[in-house]
Amino acid sequence: MEKVDRLGWAAGFSLKAYGVRIGIRSNEQAGLDRVWPHLPHQHEIVDLPVVDRLYSIIIGGAGPRANVKRFNLLYADHVRIARSVDVAEVFERLESDLRLFVAEVARHRVFVHAGVVGWKGKAIVIPGRSYSGKSTLVSELVKAGATYYSDEYAVFDSRGRVYPFPKPLEMRERGEWKQTKVGVEHFGGRTATKPIPVGLVMVTEYKAGAHWRPRPLSGGQAVLALLANTVSARRQPERALLALQRVVAAAQTLKGVRGEAVPLASSILATMEKNT
Repeated sequence: MEKVDRLGWAAGFSLKAYGVRIGIRSNEQAGLDRVWPHLPHQHEIVDLPVVDRLYSIIIGGAGPRANVKRFNLLYADHVRIARSVDVAEVFERLESDLRLFVAEVARHRVFVHAGVVGWKGKAIVIPGRSYSGKSTLVSELVKAGATYYSDEYAVFDSRGRVYPFPKPLEMRERGEWKQTKVGVEHFGGRTATKPIPVGLVMVTEYKAGAHWRPRPLSGGQAVLALLANTVSARRQPERALLALQRVVAAAQTLKGVRGEAVPLASSILATMEKNT
């Protein structure tokens, strides 16, 4: 860390997100000016003498010759986590690492990898990691009238309610690695502002040609399915288990492979209608 501290820093600030203390500094003020769109939605700028993680951004810029560029660098504490001539890649890496770190160490919330929408006062939670198709399904549910909560994390409190974690949806063309950020307004949707209880947990992933024929899960099976996608499961297992038990206490949990998201979205909302 002493070596990183000696690199020279022009400006910095600290913030708190979900109880996690973060510091960010850069060798150029312009570097800090680009940070704001990449911060978690729920954060506050505060003056903190001690932080849980310190991000250091080095803007490389022009090199000694016209055809040479210096690398842009990103450190998380003393570990370099990004190195690229494309400064946009460095800020994308900052955004993803910051979100994941907050999700892991948040003191008063439990973060589960999941897509989430709201429908008539109840949440539909779709746990799953990348490539499980949750962003596609979330986008179709939003098009069908559901309220957008997140396509990355379900954020639960100790009572089992889920909170909005709004961000642009990260959409992929089938078979492609590269993601494109798309605002929920592109789908004619609206973003939630309040926490709600969970009405349905869908444990599913996309399989070409599959038909949605789910089976119900017991409460214990439902908790395990959520726990498998819980970021803080190893660091804070007892608190995670308590919150997830309360999530599934009054929710229906279904498991099965699914086909295309468009016809399934209407079926899901119809299921929610029957259970409300």
